[in-house]
Amino acid sequence: MSAAYLETDVRLGLEGNVLHAAFRIQNLSPAAWRPEEGFALGYHLFDAESGTLLVDGERVAPAREVAPGESAPVEMGFALPAESGRYQVFLSPMREGQCWFYERGWPFLLIDLAVEDGRAKLGRVRVASRGTVRRERLVHSVGRAFTLPFQTICRNRSLIRTMVRRDVLGRYRGSLGGAFWTILNPLLLMLTYFFVFGLVLQARYHNDPSRSGFALYFFAGFLAWLPFAEAVGRAPTVMLEHRNFVKKLVFAVETLPFNLVIAGLVSELFALALYVAGFLLLRGHVYATVLWLPVLLAPQILFTAGLCWFLAALGAFVRDLGQVIGFLLTLCFFLVPICYPETELQRLPHWALAILGKNPMFVLVHAYRAILLEGHAPGFRPLWKLWAVAGVVFLAGHAWFYKLRKSFADIL
Repeated sequence: MSAAYLETDVRLGLEGNVLHAAFRIQNLSPAAWRPEEGFALGYHLFDAESGTLLVDGERVAPAREVAPGESAPVEMGFALPAESGRYQVFLSPMREGQCWFYERGWPFLLIDLAVEDGRAKLGRVRVASRGTVRRERLVHSVGRAFTLPFQTICRNRSLIRTMVRRDVLGRYRGSLGGAFWTILNPLLLMLTYFFVFGLVLQARYHNDPSRSGFALYFFAGFLAWLPFAEAVGRAPTVMLEHRNFVKKLVFAVETLPFNLVIAGLVSELFALALYVAGFLLLRGHVYATVLWLPVLLAPQILFTAGLCWFLAALGAFVRDLGQVIGFLLTLCFFLVPICYPETELQRLPHWALAILGKNPMFVLVHAYRAILLEGHAPGFRPLWKLWAVAGVVFLAGHAWFYKLRKSFADIL
């Protein structure tokens, strides 16, 4: 230890936005502290959430030389930011033009603050080291990685609802069909694939060789694919499309990729209603296992949102990503047994089948058919693995987006 902080008195001014600090600092180093050589006490103000240095504050030099073992009084006062948030103040010895001693491992006075509506609230005041701060920030970052995505969605739910409504209605504004295209587009796409595979290529569902049986088999699988492909396909260009929002400091840009997920979910719900109506018409009943649907929708949303956050952030830097994703989605569509029977996969080598079986979309498609078409619950083992993968992708995708979002305004 090279310095000690004694008789510490830290308080806020009556106005609530000025910090006053008074203490005695003791020299525990072997060298004298000389003001004429640039020695002084200063402060750095950091954003507690990101660790970004916001203010390199003024310096206060001791009135005289401080010999080893001696102490000197220090008094400082400075204004705090008006913007709401959490802040940290480092009060540390420094030598002008050479270094801040806290960066060399010396202890410093650490002050935690929170500002809300222009008024500051004083938190903990303690002596700390750089290593202590790193460990605290690591623990805080890990905790925020689990909670921040959900907090962002909950806090901005009204904005998400407004943006999704605007996206769904604005996409077809001015057309004769209007919002009806939200239903018609996925329906026409499904009918096109059914025409090619069900009528032209004569693909059949092994449990029901009729055309209606294959139609229900195909549509059940396509319900899982539809919202995923719609959201992921648009994610790489969403930041570019909304560059005006990105440049606004008060706009929660994390909601833009998530809006795509909810907009795709709206399309799926319309398609699901048509499927249930068709199943009821053709079979005369609907399986009670349809109540398992929320258990599948939750990991589907998490998995899709994580991918959308990842691709949206990457797409801001790599403009060709949109074209590459279009190709990969087409490839993935045909690798998942949506438009052909799952029995066809038995022709593949065992190792290839094992890899395809771990694809989250494969698991979702199989589970959708289980609850909608076959009337039994999805398998527990693939289901909990799906939840685990979806949770990891969701958290990792948000962390990736959150890390890169500061650069979006400059890139776009």
